[in-house]
Amino acid sequence: MNAILKSNDKDRLVNDVHAVLADAEELMGATASQGGEKIAAIRAKMGARLADAKGKLQDVEREVMDKAKAAAKATDAYVQGNPWQSVLIAGGVGFALGFIVHRLVATSKS
Repeated sequence: MNAILKSNDKDRLVNDVHAVLADAEELMGATASQGGEKIAAIRAKMGARLADAKGKLQDVEREVMDKAKAAAKATDAYVQGNPWQSVLIAGGVGFALGFIVHRLVATSKS
């Protein structure tokens, strides 16, 4: 369960960073007509930082995808090697979740 939360947090972070980068690029485009050496220097610095942030974000996304693929392969290998254990584990988890949900529904009606 903890890994699921971390994955959702990572996805949210990646989406937030994408939004910030898009907003920064829009801001740079909106100020393109502004003149002056200071603004040109700030735009150049901001452009370099945006490019760096995009590169780092792509690296993080690639790493997350590689880890997800490795986890999927490991799970598939385990299931292929231990089919009956996998069925029993899945059944046990399903039973436990059903029991918990039933208890929660029963106590909420009281």
